[in-house]
Amino acid sequence: MDIVIRPVETGEYEELGEITAQAYLLDGLLDFGGSDPYLDELRDVAKRAAAAEVLVAAEGGAVLGGVTFVPSGGPMADIAGPGEAEIRMLAVARTGRGRGAGEALVRACVDRARAVEGCARIVLSTQRTMRSAHRVYERLGFTRTPERDWNPLPDLDDITLLTYELTL
Repeated sequence: MDIVIRPVETGEYEELGEITAQAYLLDGLLDFGGSDPYLDELRDVAKRAAAAEVLVAAEGGAVLGGVTFVPSGGPMADIAGPGEAEIRMLAVARTGRGRGAGEALVRACVDRARAVEGCARIVLSTQRTMRSAHRVYERLGFTRTPERDWNPLPDLDDITLLTYELTL
């Protein structure tokens, strides 16, 4: 069966929220584990869908993962400025990994960014330990932009997020 990328459906919000939260939690990406306040953000697909475009990778009706696409520095943007779109909260369930779902979601975001009038590049933030995601980004032509690396929690010194961009 083929993986299909499509907008998330309202009835899938809870499922995708849990896939996203569990991916971050089980991969050790949350500094405060199960008590990390970012878990609430990861689970809140309705909030993301109201402010950006949330896509899912599905196969045979099963949701494998999802991503948030923020066109042209919308309200969900962390680092995107004018003329930039942003990829956020890319996550694939463990059962869906290694099958191309993550790469298909990134490709769909790139396609959407190319369709946004005036969009010159697409940007994203990632954690140092997300090496398999880094390989996907680099394979698709994204390059590191260390000058844009940033810390979402300035009170903690060791949470620098790496950034990538793709010029369209």
